[in-house]
Amino acid sequence: MTRPQEGAQRELRAEAYVAAPPDRVWALLTDFSRMPDWSPELVRMVPLKGGGLRVGQWYLGINRRKAVVWPTRSVVAEVVPGRRLTWDTTSSGARWIWELVPEGDGTRVVHRRPVPTGITGMSKAFAPLFLGGSEGHADELEAGMARTVARLKAAAEA
Repeated sequence: MTRPQEGAQRELRAEAYVAAPPDRVWALLTDFSRMPDWSPELVRMVPLKGGGLRVGQWYLGINRRKAVVWPTRSVVAEVVPGRRLTWDTTSSGARWIWELVPEGDGTRVVHRRPVPTGITGMSKAFAPLFLGGSEGHADELEAGMARTVARLKAAAEA
């Protein structure tokens, strides 16, 4: 039996020091039209309600892995400008957390993906059929998170 922090349900994490102030990193991070520039899996992130980035805002995510394309619905759970952004992806059970911590003249960027209530049944069925399995996809996601953070870092430092 898999414990909650193993396999697909383990907390995924990527982080980096960015030689740019938190407000610069925040401006890039919260420009969701640019999110596909950072993320290797995300094709597009579209707001589904008016009002801009705020707690309770819904986003439609269009994701892809090789020939497989699928939608997700995410709900913004926390917005602390310049510090923390969190959204919950209702279709998978994942929580996506971005934390920006001032460090010297720059910013420590921490990107985490816990699964607080467990992977949803839909994800448990979808991943083995279309993504090569939940654990393998979790490994890919974590590697993708590292690329996302690295790409955000490069843009912020440019």
